[in-house]
Amino acid sequence: MPGPRLNRRDALLGLAAAGTVLAVGAGGLAEASGWLNTRRLTSSRFADRFEQVYGRHNGFRRNHAKGLAATGTFTSNGAGAELSKASVFAPGTVPVTARFSLGGTVPDAADQPGAVRGLGLVFRLPHGEQWRTAMINLPVFPDSTPQGFYDRLLAGKPDPATGQPDPSVMKAFLAEHPETAAAMTIIKASPPSPGVADSTFHGLNAFIATNGAGASVPVRWAAVPMDPPGAASPTPGGRDYLFDDLVERMHRGPVSWRLVLTVAEPGDPTHDATLPWPAGRRTVDAGVITVDAVLTEAAGNARDVNFDPLVLPDGLSPSDDPLPQARSAVYARSFERRTREPKSPSAVDVERVNRDS
Repeated sequence: MPGPRLNRRDALLGLAAAGTVLAVGAGGLAEASGWLNTRRLTSSRFADRFEQVYGRHNGFRRNHAKGLAATGTFTSNGAGAELSKASVFAPGTVPVTARFSLGGTVPDAADQPGAVRGLGLVFRLPHGEQWRTAMINLPVFPDSTPQGFYDRLLAGKPDPATGQPDPSVMKAFLAEHPETAAAMTIIKASPPSPGVADSTFHGLNAFIATNGAGASVPVRWAAVPMDPPGAASPTPGGRDYLFDDLVERMHRGPVSWRLVLTVAEPGDPTHDATLPWPAGRRTVDAGVITVDAVLTEAAGNARDVNFDPLVLPDGLSPSDDPLPQARSAVYARSFERRTREPKSPSAVDVERVNRDS
């Protein structure tokens, strides 16, 4: 086993138990690394923008506020080691902490069929190493830059009179951001599955995988459901119907996803998450993520995890995509704020669903 590496990942892991310190350290490093070095945008202003548009909800994440904690495992089949020397891809099984969520800042918002669904994962690897990733069920990300995302939040602010964004404001935004308009077309052509257990979750951002021989290649990853398409059939209408359906699905046993790595070819864009890679790119099935329990969010479980996308194992590193650095800084700012705020119970109550089932 090599000696300690004095890098960002180890610094973060060494502070993991310190919670708030971890968050501030992550945000400070991401800001220092470049994306926030302008007068226009900071992690604090980004967190403020979420609050400006959707209100402040103490103790909750500034985005993907509504969620459900989970535990499970990842069993690697060893195939991923061809691409990356990361210990997560060595044959074997490691524990996983997971969180299912819905996009948005309102922690008790009613579930909607078209709501963005998220899956955050922490792979707890040997020798104290970790890999953290946060995926969503969209095939591409709507924005190519942090500034674009920041501006789109304001363009999508609901009009108090209608509860919907002002169409003229969003139209003007899309005219200035053709990359987002193109991404929205791709997203609309890929309707979501009925439930959570049959959702595919995409990493979207490109990362660099380096194998034991020192060869590097850009990859993107996705969690592909092992439940058959359409196996979930929740009835829309209940406030928490998507989460309730997942809790009830767990009564039949664990839920699993295949971890699939997509390998870029020369010329495939790594800097822009709005651009899909061409169909037919080589994929590597690296193993199976299995969720064996879901839990109401509470102290000590996934509620208290910052799914910082720059916590990476040796063998995975960032690409030239600017979004992961921005996400790291904003997640850290959100984490730092919510750890100091009073907590309220989660709207998604596993015990209630189990009692009513």
